[in-house]
Amino acid sequence: MTLGWTVGSVGRFLGAAVVGDESGRVAEVVVDSRLAAAGCLFVAMRGEHRDGHDFAGAAIASGAAGVLVERPVDAQPRLEVPDTGVALRDLAVLRRKEIAVPVVAVTGSTGKTSTKDLLRAALPNAAASPRSYNNEVGVPLTVLGAAADASYVVVEVGSRGTGHIEWLIPAVRPDVAIITNLGLVHLETFGTIAALADAKWELVTGLGPDGTAVLPIDEPRLRRPHPGTTLTFGLDPAADVAVHHLVLDAHGHPRFTLVTPHGRVTLRLPLAGAHQALNAAAATAAGLAVGVELETLASGLEQATGSAWRMEIHRGRFTVVNDAYNANPDSVRAALETVAALPGRHIAVLGKMAELGPVEAEEHRRMGSEAARLGFSAVIAVGEDPGIAEGAGAVAHSVADADAAMARLADLVQAGDVVLVKASRAIGLEGLAARLRTEAGA
Repeated sequence: MTLGWTVGSVGRFLGAAVVGDESGRVAEVVVDSRLAAAGCLFVAMRGEHRDGHDFAGAAIASGAAGVLVERPVDAQPRLEVPDTGVALRDLAVLRRKEIAVPVVAVTGSTGKTSTKDLLRAALPNAAASPRSYNNEVGVPLTVLGAAADASYVVVEVGSRGTGHIEWLIPAVRPDVAIITNLGLVHLETFGTIAALADAKWELVTGLGPDGTAVLPIDEPRLRRPHPGTTLTFGLDPAADVAVHHLVLDAHGHPRFTLVTPHGRVTLRLPLAGAHQALNAAAATAAGLAVGVELETLASGLEQATGSAWRMEIHRGRFTVVNDAYNANPDSVRAALETVAALPGRHIAVLGKMAELGPVEAEEHRRMGSEAARLGFSAVIAVGEDPGIAEGAGAVAHSVADADAAMARLADLVQAGDVVLVKASRAIGLEGLAARLRTEAGA
């Protein structure tokens, strides 16, 4: 990505104090000093465990054109600002003004990253982050990193509370805004379901009069006026992009027909899970909104690849389904249903669903009960267990940590079984999934 800026022009835009040579060319912006190279601007961010200011000198030594800091450091050229987080967002605002191609933004309680991945495949020559860059750092980096020759830019936008998306809107200014769904997630910070809906709606308020909101047809909390037009998606035949005849094959991949105002098309997605059909419908609606032909969208969707640790299916002596990136009630239910449809005996390794607030215990019991209802032969609840084992009843095994889960699985797993690993990222079960893959020879 070549931004075409200089250290001096960046400093003037930000109103920064510039110390040192202002003539260096800025080709890209990074926040990780290990990625610093000739022509980059290194933004020193203060994190929970590390302070980027400590690595400003290393960035310059690696060839950085300059460093953006909020306190003096022994490195030049440097640009001094009151808040590097705000400055990073503002640089994305500047870059967004230069982007002339359609920008599609995605938010929602679940399915954001998968929908982003599907859009990246469906929209020809689309720029999108290869990972889940959806926070106050990742969103600006996505906008700043969009290739100059991209035909479309896809931005995943997360929210942990009211005002988060609104703060990012100047850097995104979407032409199409997708809300995948509303569910029980981050209630510790949102407080209520109504507040969650309001926070996701902030993305739609960023649309102009020529913009399009892509919304789930079955979500009454999102039936609101906004400056642009609306396209709906869902299983309801009345949706603008409706999913018909949805089935899962023996590998957990959905096959279905999309019925749209531009015709119908039958697809088989390479991503596992029935819920991916709805994500594909949302992506298709967005693609149609920016003028891409239905056949082109369908061809791209069938070539999509998903992000790491999201319904990765690895087959060996037994099958390991690694969905350990994140967990909330909707995504756990979708994973359980997908795994239950695969041939073989089924075992679920479930960890805590974080940030559910006051509904945590109830929702954990429901997930345990859902696994038992779907016929799982065993449910292993890992770590702090506010209800998973209680809900799963007779098939439940409660263990302290991933090592204990691995030991219990050694006694339980048989050839041909399917083992689901699912938890919030903070629980760290992706390591367990990797060990299971090795054990399975997958």
